[in-house]
Amino acid sequence: MDNFEILRKKLEAFIRKFYLNELLKGFILFVAIGLLYFLITLFIEHLLWLNSSGRSILFWSFVIVEIFLFGRFIIYPLLKLFRISRGIGYTEASRIIGRHFPEVSDKLLNLLQLSRNDKRTDLLIASIDQKAAELKPVPFTMAVDLKNNLPYLKYAAVPILIILLVVLSGRTEVFSGSYERVVNYKTAYEPPAPFSFQLLNDRLKIRENEPLT
Repeated sequence: MDNFEILRKKLEAFIRKFYLNELLKGFILFVAIGLLYFLITLFIEHLLWLNSSGRSILFWSFVIVEIFLFGRFIIYPLLKLFRISRGIGYTEASRIIGRHFPEVSDKLLNLLQLSRNDKRTDLLIASIDQKAAELKPVPFTMAVDLKNNLPYLKYAAVPILIILLVVLSGRTEVFSGSYERVVNYKTAYEPPAPFSFQLLNDRLKIRENEPLT
């Protein structure tokens, strides 16, 4: 395997890691935004007790938003990762690598330009091989750091923390009741009365015709 072929495979490995990174970031954002929108949907229903039409709008809006988020943050990078859809090429990959390794930016782009030259003279082939040999030790995949996605975890922590607080407070009916009404949006539900009766007198046995306080 010549030096340029080794370099080409390293570029391919970089592109795969690039979209793997996009997929990881997308998964975190999908969980964060998706969960937050889910909680907002339930909270709106909990406060307003919408009618059937309102709950159907709430339900289908949630479905559409979640499908969009799943497509944008999960399906899109997956299509690029498995080359089902066209992703970045060698030139764009070289620019990204060049931003991480400034010393190889011009060399890598120049090498790719030389490789696209149709006039394959011995001098050109030797020049390509020499430049490829110089760039071969550079770890291209290091230009993508998966740890850079760690800051995005704080966005996912917000809705998860809200769920934990509600569960720990014992007010899970805030979620369960609203969830049931939104999912079964065709069913009619009556909101609870704004008042309740509390019996203070536990002595309910009295003589006939006597008053009871």
